[in-house]
Amino acid sequence: MLILGIDPGYAIVGFGLVESHGARQRMVACGAINTPAGVRLPARLLQIHTDLEELIGKFRPDALAIEELFFNQNVTTGIGVAQARGVILMTAEKMGLPIYEYNPSQVKQAVVGYGKAEKKQVMDMTKRILGLAAVPKPDDAADAVAIALCHARSATSLLPNR
Repeated sequence: MLILGIDPGYAIVGFGLVESHGARQRMVACGAINTPAGVRLPARLLQIHTDLEELIGKFRPDALAIEELFFNQNVTTGIGVAQARGVILMTAEKMGLPIYEYNPSQVKQAVVGYGKAEKKQVMDMTKRILGLAAVPKPDDAADAVAIALCHARSATSLLPNR
């Protein structure tokens, strides 16, 4: 199974592709969709849609795993991220990808074994589990790889949200 993990945002959308066969996982690719600052939000959302469509078309993943949105303190930023997340979900649905959603505690639990783990612990375990020389860069891509890894380790007990 090839899983596309997504860390949603409107300035940077992190992505990570993880191939999973039973208890074994390997990273296929990771990176980020970057939208330029100073550009109107609708243009940024269109770029996210177009770039994500191209990414899905190129790699043909079997599933999309995405982090659920949570607001910390900046609601204005959260609204933009929510709009980008909506575009990501719509693009995946349009392309027929099953969608799985995870909250940060679920990702931490699946990767580290502790739902309140620190970000550094998640990144270190992601690197170890996948046998990588270094933590993926940028941080948004590393988060997306962890989300894909969460799905790989949880997929046998989940049904798609359709």
